[in-house]
Amino acid sequence: MEVPLYVWTGTVIGIVGLLVFDFFFHVRKAHTPSLRESAIWSSIYVGIALLFGVGVLIFGGPTMGTEYFAGYVTEKALSVDNLFVFLIIMSSFKVPRADQQKVLLFGIVFSLIARTGFIFLGAALINSFAWVFYIFGLILLITAGNLLKPSSHDDDSESVIIRLAKRFLPASEHYDGDKLFTMEDGKRVLTPMLLVMVAIGATDILFALDSIPAIFGLTQNTFIVFTATAFSLMGLRQLFFLIDGLLDRLIYLSYGLAVILGFIGVKLILHALHENNLPFINNGEHVSVVEISTGLSLSVILGVLVVTVLASVLSPKGRAKNAISGAKRHAAEYLDLNYETDITEREKIYARLCAEEQDLRKLPEKFKRLIRNETEFMEMIRKAHEEHDAALEREPGR
Repeated sequence: MEVPLYVWTGTVIGIVGLLVFDFFFHVRKAHTPSLRESAIWSSIYVGIALLFGVGVLIFGGPTMGTEYFAGYVTEKALSVDNLFVFLIIMSSFKVPRADQQKVLLFGIVFSLIARTGFIFLGAALINSFAWVFYIFGLILLITAGNLLKPSSHDDDSESVIIRLAKRFLPASEHYDGDKLFTMEDGKRVLTPMLLVMVAIGATDILFALDSIPAIFGLTQNTFIVFTATAFSLMGLRQLFFLIDGLLDRLIYLSYGLAVILGFIGVKLILHALHENNLPFINNGEHVSVVEISTGLSLSVILGVLVVTVLASVLSPKGRAKNAISGAKRHAAEYLDLNYETDITEREKIYARLCAEEQDLRKLPEKFKRLIRNETEFMEMIRKAHEEHDAALEREPGR
């Protein structure tokens, strides 16, 4: 179905308007969003995406509607996985908590621009060369295989992008609010904030190489591809702060995404065989194969995500890993004075740390082995307690 120009124009204006609203009303003034604020606005953005999908269903028909929801759910799941990498990048650069919103919004805007370019490039290639489906399918199968590797989210190692940013863009060691440049010893120098944005932007391009073939495996309608991708990114900033404490607990998310991307990769290759015109495959003739419907795709995607989340949240290993990684992160955050200096927010971090310590004490013996020999981690916990006691003593009226 051909989408009229006025619908395209109105949709783009609406998306840009949401981003501008987000910046001026939430991000412009640096602050750490509360859980309530994050939950409300995350729900609002998801609601807008769902209402848009209902509109597509009503005015575009059941096929377009199903394609939109399948694409939106897939891209949203991939965006949650991307949050792991954003967390690693911001932890590596020790981005102050109050300034993380601007980094995330920059990442969303850059990602939307980069993916829009990839979408129109992908659509042009598909319209001209049917064999591109083979390439897209192969990319997704390779990505699925990489997600099955245990080190797919390794917090202890810096990515190539982060190392290159630090090596070729030397900057001052200290932040100057959210400024990209500052004066140091009378010279204008970069701040770590610019390095973070470079790392986030470069990572977004890599993410696009996976996500765009995935959604093209569900629909070739450029309008659906664009809107499903755009709305999956909207609200990602709020979602980061909402599920920040749960990210480490989704230990099986990468496996679920591997299944989804592998499934879509197979779907793409089957479609490529059906549309085949390569002379060295079946003499350039179409191959009679079973094609997977969008409805079945949506059912598989939703089913895999439900099983993945439930297995992660309810499993003993998920609870153990969440307590361990959460305690590590919150201890590191508390000890980093640049991360959060407001005493109220620091007490919240300290309370989470204490709760996670209680969870660690309740772990079965086989899970306690994960931390028994980590003397650096135990020393970090001890220093966090000492620092908190000192911070309380410095507070007036204490």
